Amino acid sequence: MSMVSRPDGRTDGRTDGRTDGRTKDLPDDRPEEPPDTAGGSGHGAGQGPHHGSGHGQPGHGSGQDPAHGSGDTTAHGTADATASTSASTPTPTPASASDARHHLTALQGLAALSLDAMASVAYGPESIVLVLAAAGGYGLGFTLPVTLAIAALLAVLVASYRQVIAAYPDGGGSYAVARTHLGRRTSLVAAASLLLDYVLNVAVSVTAGVAALTSAFPALYDDRAGICLAVLLLITGINLRGIVDSAKAFLLPTAVFIGAVLTMIVAGLFRDAPASTVTADGHASVLAPHATAVGALLLLKAFASGCSALTGVEAVANAVPSFRAPAVRRAQRTEVALGALLGVMLIGLSVLIGRFHLQPVEGVTVLAQLADASLGHHAAFYVVQFATMVLLALAANTSFGGLPVLMGLLARDNHLPHVFGLKADRQVHRHGVLALAAVAAVLLVFSGGDVNTLVPLFAIGVFVGFTLCQIGMVRHWRLDRSAGWRGKALLNGCGALLTGVSAVVVTATKFTEGAWLIMLALPLLVLLFEAVHRAYTRIGERLGLGRVPEPPHRARSLVIVPVSHLSLLTYEALNAAVSLGDEVVAVTVTHGAPEDRPAAEALRRDWGLWNPGVELLELPSATRSIGRPVAAYVTGLTARRPGARITVLIPEAEPARLWQRLLQNQRGAVVAHAVRRDTDAVICRLRFRLETDARMW
Repeated sequence: MSMVSRPDGRTDGRTDGRTDGRTKDLPDDRPEEPPDTAGGSGHGAGQGPHHGSGHGQPGHGSGQDPAHGSGDTTAHGTADATASTSASTPTPTPASASDARHHLTALQGLAALSLDAMASVAYGPESIVLVLAAAGGYGLGFTLPVTLAIAALLAVLVASYRQVIAAYPDGGGSYAVARTHLGRRTSLVAAASLLLDYVLNVAVSVTAGVAALTSAFPALYDDRAGICLAVLLLITGINLRGIVDSAKAFLLPTAVFIGAVLTMIVAGLFRDAPASTVTADGHASVLAPHATAVGALLLLKAFASGCSALTGVEAVANAVPSFRAPAVRRAQRTEVALGALLGVMLIGLSVLIGRFHLQPVEGVTVLAQLADASLGHHAAFYVVQFATMVLLALAANTSFGGLPVLMGLLARDNHLPHVFGLKADRQVHRHGVLALAAVAAVLLVFSGGDVNTLVPLFAIGVFVGFTLCQIGMVRHWRLDRSAGWRGKALLNGCGALLTGVSAVVVTATKFTEGAWLIMLALPLLVLLFEAVHRAYTRIGERLGLGRVPEPPHRARSLVIVPVSHLSLLTYEALNAAVSLGDEVVAVTVTHGAPEDRPAAEALRRDWGLWNPGVELLELPSATRSIGRPVAAYVTGLTARRPGARITVLIPEAEPARLWQRLLQNQRGAVVAHAVRRDTDAVICRLRFRLETDARMW
């Protein structure tokens, strides 16, 4: 006897999981689950994850999703079809010229994905100076050596991520490397660390930018939480239009900031003494008095603090699919340009700190003092400050460019809901963008827009990702053994050692300040990823994914049409029903209340006059419910006729204007919910589109 699939996992004729000679397994090299595809989203995206990986996962073009199905199919197997939905899934087409418009050039990639790294020059050198200030003026003399060590690490990371981009063109960075060479669970740790860092980067960047604004305009200080949310809303809206639009919007602020900082460095190098010290005058110095020694631990702490300037270096490797073809080459150019600009700015600022014997003071940033000393306290100084403020606020865009792609890869691997793998028409992972914005908004509200509340949590996750990526690349070169593999493996090994030590030092020094929250959140996220994966595995087993099913067979079809009155809607519904089914039954729910009897009698009389050749069955209800009586009738019918395929066709009018839908009684939705909840019947919701009337507004 042929098997008929049931949404609850039951089968007619045999139990699940046995082939009995009628099914055969697919090849073992297939992935565990198919990815999301266009057919099941219902969001108008029309596309699944576009990673260009060529993994050949089944499900592409099928319109099926293991958790969601096709159209409005639920995880229980109930299929909601609409008259306006095409029965076939569109065939994916190669990237066209119009598609390329929604991908990044190298220059646009620099604007869209480097803002976090570029903005870090505003607080990276300051982090070093504030730590070394504990050793007095003598300690500040080590600012340049520490910065050079960070620049060397930056060069290692850029070289490594340039190799990662070539080896993993589907993006994912640390996650992709760890998944291939360090195992699934280790890759989830890398993904969780990146996810946390990306979310915190949004919150820290926005609050830091708003802090710069409130420093210039103190009257806005009490409104900083609202301003933070407004900035977040603006950045989210721009990113929902696509990463290319965000790159174009942020290209000018990025260019102004880079130009202003480089101008400041060049001008400072030609000065023997500060042009102005107005900014620092009257502010208390934070330099420790009478300190003449610098210990290794202090230098290590300064190095770890300064490494906060390296956050964002991995963003390009995570978002390779966002670039235009040839994506790998463009992404590599962007990565090198990012590293070169960041290294030049960090070293240049550190040289100026030593040249002007700058001392950190309370209430004034190191960058502001350097701008004052190099350019003087006039218009150029304010240009640097304003550009810094804008770029800090917009640095959150790096997360919006990298995290949604990472979430798409996690969704492809069944560690996050598949909805995060869907792309909109502008090649944007819309659901990832919205999820990132929602979590960042919660952090902004929780912190009250105070950057100091969030900074202790920042940059820990990225060092974990750096370390795992470097270790994974060492293993990659050992397996690859191409020309020069020993030198490349040594480079990555040194990088792993340096970033690993930095991760430990940063975590230890910031543990009591809030880093413990990150240490708690990391394993919880990994457990969440594992739980999602197990759920998709169970769903795949219930759906028989990986096995060729037996040939389809035709069962006798019975279509049930709920009606409440006669109209063109009823006529269209019965037309569709007699076309779909071997047998059609119209049902109407009747109530015993006196006020309901005239309507029931009128329907009974009109049905007899119409005589459509379809039986009208009355379902009496003691309550005012309309969904449960229909569901109860379907349940009884299923028990009496186990071999029939039962479909409930629900006719619904669809007004031409959105606001007119508020005028509907939503009976169709109520009936559909009850039938879906209580039965295994197929649900077909027939949309009767109402024509636009020019007289209506």
